[in-house]
Amino acid sequence: METIAVAEARLQAEIEALRSQYTETQDLYREVCVLLFFRYGITPTANKLYQLVRKGSMSAPAEALTRFWETLREKSRVRIEHPDLPEPLRDAAGELMGCLWQRAQTAAQEDLLVLREDARSAVVSANADMTAAIAKAALAEGALAASTTDLEATRSILIATQADLARAQGEVTAQQRQIDAAMAQRQELQQALAAAREQFTRELEQQRTASVAAEERHAADMKRVLLDVDRERVQVTNVQKELEQSRRTLSNQLDSRRTQLAERQSQVEALRHRNGELEGIVVELRGQRDQMTRDIDSLRQRVEALPVEKPVAKRRVKRDAPPAKPLNAAAPSAAEKVPNFILQSDN
Repeated sequence: METIAVAEARLQAEIEALRSQYTETQDLYREVCVLLFFRYGITPTANKLYQLVRKGSMSAPAEALTRFWETLREKSRVRIEHPDLPEPLRDAAGELMGCLWQRAQTAAQEDLLVLREDARSAVVSANADMTAAIAKAALAEGALAASTTDLEATRSILIATQADLARAQGEVTAQQRQIDAAMAQRQELQQALAAAREQFTRELEQQRTASVAAEERHAADMKRVLLDVDRERVQVTNVQKELEQSRRTLSNQLDSRRTQLAERQSQVEALRHRNGELEGIVVELRGQRDQMTRDIDSLRQRVEALPVEKPVAKRRVKRDAPPAKPLNAAAPSAAEKVPNFILQSDN
């Protein structure tokens, strides 16, 4: 069906070109008859001519068709005229040339039919190849869409995992800040303890210096001071134990967070590896799709480049049969009797 449509479109284009060349209605119908009969192998009819040209009344294509058949019959009959040649010999020679012309025309028609069948077979084969290539391209498009969907899902998982990782890193940063604050507080306590020890040492020296003169008088005071020192030492020891416990607790939490962070990072690496594999598959499928697209374009160009119909020469009298020797140089040849529009159609 596609070949017939292309042939009709080309025929209509050639008729439009003839319409611009021939303004007279009869001349236009005559050239369309020549085009249909000699180039496309279609027997012209009055209805067909009117449907293609649509100019003038219905009698115009009938009259042009009648003149075309008369001219064709007249020119297909070869006459050999010479004053000195007998009339029976002239008629026999004319009938021989006419028979040769009919056989040449029949052979040309058969060759034209063979060429048409070959062209139709080539077009059908090319259309089948193009259909298979389009089906393969559709399958590749489906695989590409599925891979793209999988890639998008993996990217979503990767984004969610990265968000969890960022949140875990924020929590670790907050806990690290708490540890830093606890260490600062410990340093402040140690500094306060050192200051208390220094102050206690000074006071002890003062007490010892004073106790040299009044040891008994200050014995009770000395015991009280020692008790206060012991109490301070116990308190400092308890504070150090609490700091150590807090440090161990925070260290355990930090190790747990680091372990979770390492697990999340390994998951991220696995997802990135999977993402790279999917992107490689997508690139390969796109290459296949581009290759199939190029194959389809190549097949389409082959289909468009296939010759659908070629004009076949209608007159081969001079080539197929030995020429008759002219009896007189002034006698007109058979080629001179062929009308100009038939020779133009052969060219």
